[in-house]
Amino acid sequence: MIDKKFFQNLKKDYEKQISERRQIIGLSQVILHSSKRVIFALHRNDIKKSKILLDKIEQNLLKLEKKFGYNRLIQEGSYKAGAEEYVEAKMFYKVIAKQKISKVKGIKLNLESYLGGICDLTGELARRAVNMAAEGRIKEVEKIKAEINDIMAELVKFDMTGYLRTKYDQAKNSLKKIEQISYEIKIRK
Repeated sequence: MIDKKFFQNLKKDYEKQISERRQIIGLSQVILHSSKRVIFALHRNDIKKSKILLDKIEQNLLKLEKKFGYNRLIQEGSYKAGAEEYVEAKMFYKVIAKQKISKVKGIKLNLESYLGGICDLTGELARRAVNMAAEGRIKEVEKIKAEINDIMAELVKFDMTGYLRTKYDQAKNSLKKIEQISYEIKIRK
């Protein structure tokens, strides 16, 4: 009545999937943690360290893709979280390095990773603006405000829903925060 060979193959496939999942989760956590370290390094203006970390993250992303294939990776939430955090860190690096916010070359990333990471980028920019304001670097605050405005002008063109809508709403709050900072600077002059 039961095809034992069928169940043996199912078990073999299941064990393979669990093994892959553990490996993906492990390296994805390294990617996520390293991306956070990039962001913190950038807040301390340590461009050199952040570049080294980004290079290592990119090597790990490529290693994962080569080993498991992109379609397998995007089935894992831990990978998606790591990829999104990487996009946030990479885009923050690009802003600090005065580069265009654009597609990352050589790394396959999906729409959600880009949109979620860019939405989160606005929060890091607002945080940077707070630090700049505290240091009296008013021109830098205005540049950051313009950057966030530019990002939001593009994001508003999307009709985001679900998880991405939450990210978009957080980005709108970052814009409000930078507008409040700008307002307070102007009334104190």
